[in-house]
Amino acid sequence: MTHRISRGARVLAASLGAAVVVPFVASAAPAAAATPQVSCTSAKAGLAAKLQRDITAALAGRSGTVAVGLYDRTTKTTCSLRSSTAYDSASVVKVTVLATLLWDAKKHNRYLTQREADLAKAMITKSDNNATTSLWNQLGMTKIKGFLTAAAMTQTKPGTGGYWGLTQITVTDEQKLLKLVTAKNTVLSDNSRAYILKLMGQVISSQRWGTPAGAPSSVAVHVKNGWLSRSTHGWRVHSVGTFNGGGHDYMITVLTHGNSTMNYGVTTIQNVAKVIHRDLVPTTSTSSATVQRYVPTSTPQEAFPAVPSNG
Repeated sequence: MTHRISRGARVLAASLGAAVVVPFVASAAPAAAATPQVSCTSAKAGLAAKLQRDITAALAGRSGTVAVGLYDRTTKTTCSLRSSTAYDSASVVKVTVLATLLWDAKKHNRYLTQREADLAKAMITKSDNNATTSLWNQLGMTKIKGFLTAAAMTQTKPGTGGYWGLTQITVTDEQKLLKLVTAKNTVLSDNSRAYILKLMGQVISSQRWGTPAGAPSSVAVHVKNGWLSRSTHGWRVHSVGTFNGGGHDYMITVLTHGNSTMNYGVTTIQNVAKVIHRDLVPTTSTSSATVQRYVPTSTPQEAFPAVPSNG
């Protein structure tokens, strides 16, 4: 969901693991000094170098600050860029909120109530801010921090004062979360993981942009995006996604800020996603042509008192 901040009131409406890496520096003209440096490793011959080259090329000439994470279990491939740089989470934190809810329910050996299930569905599939605020307040900081500790998401700092959209997140921690969601572990039950993926697979069409761009039709897509405009660093535009199929099991995180417009951030993310999908799952037929841009809602949905938001 889109979230704006008023400079006077300063009130906000709020919206993948590590491995040893080999640095790659693109060779180019002197102006390329600002070109991001991407690091990749892979058990598949030639794949790391190809991804390093293509992700770097996708980011060439793009303004703003971009962080990228990729992990593919099948080929043991990892790519990272600015993996520990902190960003305002916007709505990407909603996956963490849902994971915390399910983690806590598991600890108490209970199912979600119908109210919780309804709120969770609205929060993930429509990025509903009211639903997120209700669950965030219900959980409280102790449980949220408890989950982050259990998940070893040590770089994530929950937003204070109820401002969940200002939670500080990093590529490293988002990739940790996506790994938990996509493989058996002791933090989230198999049912919880399946539930999170189910909802991320049901995100409404207007919000399925970002990391799914260019994903082959043979690959199952699960996504959650976030976008937020503030007086500093312009637009934050983020996308996290997990992808399974075509002989691969992978996850992508792209976090950005310093975008002049939301659309600019979306384009940056999709440029990166398209080359990753192409390199991992080569095919002559991809779904990239069907990826839709965001469509801001005409009626604001509220996250915090007296502050309108529309995405």
